[in-house]
Formats: sequence, structure tokens, C-alpha cells
Amino acid sequence: MLYYARGSEREDISRQEMEEALTQVFDRIGSRKKVLAVPPDVTRFHSRAGEITNVAWRYYGKRLTHILPALGTHVPLTGQEIAAMFGDTPPSLFRVHDWRKDLITLGRVPAEYVRRVSGGAVSYDWPAQVNRLLAEGGHDLILSPGQVVPHEVIGMANHNKNIFVGAGGVEGINKSHYLGAVFGMERIMGRRNTPVRDVLNYASREFAGSLPILYILTVLSRREDGSLALRGLYAGDDEECYGLAADLSAKVNITLLREPLSKVVVYLDPMEYRSTWLGNKSIYRTRMAIVDEGELVVLAPGLREFGEDKTIDGLIRRYGYRGTPATLAAVEKNQDLRENLSAAAHLIHGSSEGRFRIVYCPGGVSRSEIEGVGFDCEDIGGMMKRYNPEKLTEGYNTMPDGERVYFISNPAVGLWAWEKKFGSQGPSVPE
Repeated sequence: MLYYARGSEREDISRQEMEEALTQVFDRIGSRKKVLAVPPDVTRFHSRAGEITNVAWRYYGKRLTHILPALGTHVPLTGQEIAAMFGDTPPSLFRVHDWRKDLITLGRVPAEYVRRVSGGAVSYDWPAQVNRLLAEGGHDLILSPGQVVPHEVIGMANHNKNIFVGAGGVEGINKSHYLGAVFGMERIMGRRNTPVRDVLNYASREFAGSLPILYILTVLSRREDGSLALRGLYAGDDEECYGLAADLSAKVNITLLREPLSKVVVYLDPMEYRSTWLGNKSIYRTRMAIVDEGELVVLAPGLREFGEDKTIDGLIRRYGYRGTPATLAAVEKNQDLRENLSAAAHLIHGSSEGRFRIVYCPGGVSRSEIEGVGFDCEDIGGMMKRYNPEKLTEGYNTMPDGERVYFISNPAVGLWAWEKKFGSQGPSVPE
């Protein structure tokens, strides 16, 4: 059921209007005794999910008993991050999701279904895994707030991805990521309907019907001054709110370019991006925009590791970002990578497939480490001076020496693609 829907390309929903809308939704769904919130973590800082969770705490008070950030494979939030994202929401409410433990499998999507929707890309079954707190916590309302935005694994982020991946387990995360990577990131990015989404929707319909989930979805885009505006707010317990949010996101979060870009500079805010696991959004979100033999410069002052999970960090260091053929061959030959398919998927996503040069400028990782995983490296100090994020404007910039670059201050807020490249990918799900 759809409880609330407001959104358009020109919408600019204020904090007060958002609070009033959420209060209406909570009133409409009726009294609840025990509430669980499952927001995204600080890597989705700009999603407004922290504010939504805070509004829910103010509305429900002591009835909101737990907050379980949907970490997926990410590290737990620090106290400082909780305060920055969730305001004065009590830190004592927060629990840590462990994607390797504390799980329950609600059911398994049949291999034949996965094979069919993926066009034969993979043929394994898929487990609908969630943190035990969702299934066994005795909550009569599970709030799942988050932002719908183009995403490399599933097409458009959030909705039931927040539940089955963000609060999911090792096997489910591994298999969903690998499905998306093998099917082809460029056939998935920015698409409403994809094989991975089909699998998660199957799991929602068949296995999660007893979970009292209310999705609260946001869509954001930049104003002319560069700040983020809330363009859409949707609340519901089924797929309709996702569809509306995804359609709006496609309009406001995808920048289609008439010509491919020769040089792109992406800035990674150190508060959000400390690993290439997250920072490679700079690659995912621009790969369809960059011309062959072009260059991507990644300004990463906060970079200090590759994977946020120690096992995955080690796999990235061992196998590197070498492209699809090399990664698939490594999966075939090496058990450690076969047992961590999300890492293999990430290695595929994070490669330019040899089409263009990727230059990382890290703040806390050495040149030899960066070059060891397959990227080029430049000094962060010199590159930040040349491409000062505080002076560059979003989009095209001409440098003092005449060099023309395209600047992106946060790759998480959208997708950039050459219109011919994006259109040529065709439908993401085979007929």
C-alpha cells in the first residue's frame, strides 16, 4: 500500500514539510508498540535517512526500541558519525549488523528463476537472509528509510535492497553482487528493473510477507548552488513506492552527455570515503561517460584502505582491479575468491576494462599499494592544489593552462553517461 507520494523534478521539500508528511504517515498506519529502524549507514549520509530516523524517534519515543544501520559489508558507525547523521537520537538505541553472523534465512529463490531473469548469466539459487533482529525481534513495525539513486549492483539503490543486502548475510550479498557484475554493470546502472531487483522482489513476495516493513524513500538532486534538494518522498509497504521513486531518480540523478568526456575529476569527501570499496563509485558512476583513452582522476584525501572488511581488503590487494576476464579466471582458479563473490564483483566494477586511465590520489595509502591493485597514482597534495574542489564548479571547467575537465564533487548522488553509450545498452532484463 502506498501511504505517501510527493515528488517532481522541481520539488524542493523542506525539513518541516518532510516531518509533517512523516507524521501523517505514522498516524495513518496506526498505533505501534515496538519499532525497529533500519536506516543506511554513514556512507549514505546525504540520503536524509538520518533525519527520518530522528523524526521517527521523536514520534514513537520509547516505542522505538532498536536502530540497526544497514551496514552490509561496511564498518560500524562511530559515535561521531552517529551524532553527525542522526542528530540527538540516543546512541544507546543503535545495534551493529554483522553480515557474517546473527543471520536467519527466510527462504531461497530457486536457481531456475535466477537463471531465467539473468538470461543465463548465473544459475545458482539465492538466499533471502536478514539480521535476526528483523525476524525474531518481536517488532510490529520495521522502518526502512533510504535514498533511491542509480546503483552499480541493482540499478537503483534502496527499497528491499536495504533489507536483503544492507541487513543481509554473506551468501546473499556475495551472490547478488556477483549476479549484477556478471550480467553487466552498464546494462544495470540507472535501470528500474534488473535481474538483481527481480530476485529481491521475489524474496519480498514469497518470504518476507510477515515482516511489517514500511519503506520511506527519498530522491535528491542538486540545486543550482550545488546543495542538495529533496525532490521526492515516498512511503509504502510494497513495490509501488519504489517504482515512483526510481522513475523520479532516473529524471534527476542521471546526467546524459552529448559527447563523451576526455578527463573527469572526482572528489571523495573524507567523511564518507575511506576505502576504494566505497570510493570506486567514482569509477562506477562515470564509466559510461569517459571516452576510450580518457582519464579519471580521483581525489581521495580520506582513503586509508581498500576493503572495509579485512577479508575483502586482502582479496583486493591480492587480485587487484584487472578487468572482467582476469577476475573471472581468478574466481575459477581460486577458492578464496569463489567464497567471496562480492569481492569478485567489486573487482569487476572497479576496472575501466582497459578503456581509460584511472589515477587515484590517496591521503592514507601508499603509491606502491595503489599501483599494486592496478591503478595509477599521483600525489594528493599537488593534485588537490591543481584541482581544488573548493574552486571547481560541477561539470565543465577550464583550467588556467587551458586544460578542460569535468568535475564531480560527490559520485554517490548520480550517474553520468554519454547518451549514446547509455542508450545502446538496451533493456537490462532479457525478454
